[in-house]
Amino acid sequence: MSDLPVDDELWCRRYRPSRTATARLVCLPHAGGSATFYLPFVSALSPDVDVVAIQYPGRQDRRAEQPLTDVDALADRIHEALLRQPPLPVTFFGHSLGALIGFETIRRLEAGGSPVAHLFASSRGAPSMHRGESVHLRDDEGILSVVHYLNGTAANVLGNQEMMRAALPSLRADYQAADTYRCAPEVTIGCPVTVLTGDADPQTTVSEARAWERQTTSACTFHTFSGGHFYISEQTDSVIALLKDHFAETADDNRLPTARP
Repeated sequence: MSDLPVDDELWCRRYRPSRTATARLVCLPHAGGSATFYLPFVSALSPDVDVVAIQYPGRQDRRAEQPLTDVDALADRIHEALLRQPPLPVTFFGHSLGALIGFETIRRLEAGGSPVAHLFASSRGAPSMHRGESVHLRDDEGILSVVHYLNGTAANVLGNQEMMRAALPSLRADYQAADTYRCAPEVTIGCPVTVLTGDADPQTTVSEARAWERQTTSACTFHTFSGGHFYISEQTDSVIALLKDHFAETADDNRLPTARP
């Protein structure tokens, strides 16, 4: 039985709780995504790593809640929930929209004196790289066409019109959050950043990915995988291997900050 506040449990999902973990990985889903997207990370990294998958409002068991349409609002709520977690060195992994939310959440943590060990930013250009898109203003068919184009939903869901229609409110809200987000190029975070991209991603160019270098005052490294915007679904083992290397390298590093999250 968890002693965390109920609201925190709504946001922070631990599918395999661990009392022996020496580090935490906070996983942030893509537009229309849910916490269960990161179940392979849980299986591979627990119990050594406390894998916390964030569940946004408006999907799965939170479907009755109004989805949030603003990256800053999402980061505010996630920041609040993470502050109440038991202290461990914390790394973030954000895919697509999740990379932006991770960046903003880290800004809030660092501003409050809670350092972060690392950000893995997947399938997203740097926060200052605004693409001028307005997907959220399209009709239902227009939004669904984008999802099909990016192949961002499991095949059994893509083929089920009823399930896709049920997901539309959260999809539209998430795309609104991404479309309306703005960040100046001079805004930075202090933790190292690893940028992960697919070599056939139509939504993340090399220059957009490289721009992450300007938005951290620490090191920025890059890894390219075979695949598109959702290369992660095909290259799961390779991504997990990268994460395992990261946690192995930092396990005995006395300089690794122990943050409240």
